[in-house]
Amino acid sequence: MTTQFTDLNLRPELVQAVTALGYTEPTPIQAALIPVMLTGADVIGQAQTGTGKTAAFALPILHNLEPGQRHVQALVLCPTRELALQVAGAITEYGSVQNVRVLAVYGGQPYGPQISKLNRGVDVVVGTPGRLMDLMDRNSLNISHVKTVVLDEADEMLSMGFVEDIETILAETPADRQTALFSATLPNPIRRLADKYMHAPQSIQVQRAQVTLEAIEQRYYLVNQADKLAALTRLFEVEPITSALIFVRTRAGTGELSGELTRRGFPAESLNGDLTQEARERTLNRFRQNQVKVLVATDVAARGLDIDDISHVFNYDLPDDPEIYIHRIGRTGRAGKTGIAISMVTPREKRLLRQIESLIRQPLAKSALPTEEDIKIRRENELLENVKVWLVRARYRRERELVARLVEEGHDPLEIAAAALKLARADEKQRPVAAVSEVQDAGPRRYPQKAGAGERDGKRQRFSSRERGSFPREAAGSVSHESGMVRISMSMGRAHGIRPNDVVGAIAYHADIPGSTIGKIFIEDQRTLVDVPEHLVNQVLSKAGKYSLRRQPFTVERV
Repeated sequence: MTTQFTDLNLRPELVQAVTALGYTEPTPIQAALIPVMLTGADVIGQAQTGTGKTAAFALPILHNLEPGQRHVQALVLCPTRELALQVAGAITEYGSVQNVRVLAVYGGQPYGPQISKLNRGVDVVVGTPGRLMDLMDRNSLNISHVKTVVLDEADEMLSMGFVEDIETILAETPADRQTALFSATLPNPIRRLADKYMHAPQSIQVQRAQVTLEAIEQRYYLVNQADKLAALTRLFEVEPITSALIFVRTRAGTGELSGELTRRGFPAESLNGDLTQEARERTLNRFRQNQVKVLVATDVAARGLDIDDISHVFNYDLPDDPEIYIHRIGRTGRAGKTGIAISMVTPREKRLLRQIESLIRQPLAKSALPTEEDIKIRRENELLENVKVWLVRARYRRERELVARLVEEGHDPLEIAAAALKLARADEKQRPVAAVSEVQDAGPRRYPQKAGAGERDGKRQRFSSRERGSFPREAAGSVSHESGMVRISMSMGRAHGIRPNDVVGAIAYHADIPGSTIGKIFIEDQRTLVDVPEHLVNQVLSKAGKYSLRRQPFTVERV
């Protein structure tokens, strides 16, 4: 028997709100978790993106809200500002009939407006751990009366080094609060967190419906990091793209890539967490109506994107989690159609590729990029085909008169035709075929680590995209030996008890860059040298004065 939202004993106004949004039947995790959360019990929900977990915890929170309270009643912790904005937006929509007061707080925004709203009264606060702690330190956020705390994507917050912050926040909430923890995976640190701060939690595990991969052609291209854009534009020249979704790691990356594609003659728009809901909907509507053929998005921003006619999905950056790869490519090959999923893989990302192949139980086909000659031939063939179409249509009376005038002036008809084709190809000068360097594929890189580096509980700590650590056999000079990387110094080292994953988590969070882009790390006694990509170094340095680790500030400067 099918469960309906009306069967879950939610307040009528909540059922009214979700029905107005077009939902009548809850997803499996919503049907399983909502009745448990309504009782006030602690829950652990193991679920991936795309299962509907936001509504699963948002609706019980809204059901239990007491109107007219001056204190914060519910607190949701998220790993990123994009997710915080998305969750806050969803809670606002579900609670529209109740006029619920929801506030998203995250770094990079001025404190004033957030503090002002908190002073006026907020029911639900959704935020990243760092900004939540900052507001607590300023005595602007009081969570001593919170009834429900949600840890959303706890494994992601763990990988970003937020466990200590989470524990500090939980310690400020009432002991009898309800706690809901959501995580795609449950590594030991997450289990220990649950054991310490949750009371007899009920576990609910729901797997997302598996994507049918048979209708999707999957292949990859091995390229150097610096050549990804050139490789992508070459593929755009030859692929039969009707609409494409390109995934990158960061919000900044969406704008950069969409701008570069547009400048090269392939109009594209970006989809990221910086867009307002109204701007997001306008962009998606243009994409649905084929006014825009290419969208560049982050995983978080693309959540909830449900469009059946996407011909191509490009993984410009491979995801760290193979499950996310499946979720990405599942957006093509829908509604009985075939689709194409293309991944740009650097030599460093081959480990991620193997993990993906292991999960989907099939190899991705390695393909060769089209050569410059291939692209020139294709352009010429397309030009000739277009001319043939017009020859069949014979709708060029005025143009024929112009040709006759040129012939009367003594010009050869063949020369006139050649000059006309030359004019028709003028736009090709605006999109020259970019050079692509040869890939030196020496297999996966393995960095030696000091004893104990990257170890926890006797097991190797999994880093986001490659192993990191201190490298005693290599001189930690002032210049990076890796092309495209710049060496910076942070004012904490071995004497402060820091580890490689602390460095990655702190810099990635405060500078708002993907941890996977951080290169070698040299932990010395009083300082740590870190390699960051040259194109991100200004962003890293611009956050001076904001860096801290375990609530201890540190400085970052170029070596």
